Amino acid sequence: MAVLKWLSICLTLFCQGTAASKPCRWTQFRLGKLNDVSIGLLSDMGGLFPLMCAEESVEQMFPEDLYKNTEGEDVYVVALEAMRYVEQLYNNSLTSVTWNKTKLNMFQNVIYRQVQNLELCVVGGVWESSGDGWSVTLKTYFNKLNTVLKEKEHSACAWEIVRKEIRENLVQFKKFIDSRVKL
Repeated sequence: MAVLKWLSICLTLFCQGTAASKPCRWTQFRLGKLNDVSIGLLSDMGGLFPLMCAEESVEQMFPEDLYKNTEGEDVYVVALEAMRYVEQLYNNSLTSVTWNKTKLNMFQNVIYRQVQNLELCVVGGVWESSGDGWSVTLKTYFNKLNTVLKEKEHSACAWEIVRKEIRENLVQFKKFIDSRVKL
């Protein structure tokens, strides 16, 4: 009987260790695809950057090396934090935008689904970050986007700037996950 208990404990520990070492299956198959959908929806929902907003455009804020500098970080934690920031940003007042509302709602739903599924991959849905490196850079970047919205009073052009920035962020994020997640 004692041997049977001991074997069941060993088997349980082995299975937990194996499960913990395997990448989250959802990210292997869906994260990259949903990121592609997000990029497409961002492009389609508003079209080209409006000429009327050219004067208000700001220099690219996205730090291109952000995701490259995440050596040794867990791809799921980085993905979760980035998608949570995008989700929070697009929960702001969107009344001034002239985007296709159906595509905007689809974009918000795709981001929401990514957050929900990534929370299942990251034990406990951790939102507290390490406070250094990529996490601080990511937080600073999204704070800048929120500042643009506030300074420009959530105008249509402010949202166009944010849309352009988020699209670039997601393109860089795609490169990051493509290099980290073996599909």
